[in-house]
Amino acid sequence: MDIILKYFPELSERQKEQFAALKPLYEDWNAKINVISRKDMDNFYEHHVLHSLAIAKVQPFKTMAEVLDVGTGGGFPGVPLAIMFPHANFYLVDSIGKKIKVVQNVVEALGLTNVRAEQIRAEQVQGEFDFIVSRAVTDLSQFTGWVKGKMSDAHYHQLRNGILYLKGGDLEQELSPFKKKVRTWDISQFYTEEFFQTKKVIYLPFK
Repeated sequence: MDIILKYFPELSERQKEQFAALKPLYEDWNAKINVISRKDMDNFYEHHVLHSLAIAKVQPFKTMAEVLDVGTGGGFPGVPLAIMFPHANFYLVDSIGKKIKVVQNVVEALGLTNVRAEQIRAEQVQGEFDFIVSRAVTDLSQFTGWVKGKMSDAHYHQLRNGILYLKGGDLEQELSPFKKKVRTWDISQFYTEEFFQTKKVIYLPFK
């Protein structure tokens, strides 16, 4: 938890309680359903929670923002972002039912009323969203195909509506089709830990 407070010192008491409850909840569920690698649980807050919250450093979500988390897995980045932005709405989807079961139970245990989680393929999702977030589920070109037609035309954030994608490594070739529109932020400009040295937030606007 200390690493979260290091970078987000203005959390409310409720948010601190929710973030503190995350690791015990995931440890309990991980013993039943392996949603996070065993060795990664030792670095849970750094590798999963803080990594997810890099999106908050790039674009804080406003009240009533609609955010879709595609391929959420065990609930990342959606669950940490939903704690951070309790007045925005989050729809977490994944095609794997056992992972969504974990997410639904974690959401209920935390009392997160701004989250719904569903087992559904991204292409089948209905509705329009201000931002679509994800954590390295596939190549960005394929991802844009999955979420085509799911963006709202009404923009009211600093960034225009679009995709906020967490990914690491050499992305030059993957991003080349979007060169004129895409923006990237090195997560190392927000966090000093070595884990984040090669990791980025990628932003692709809707238009």
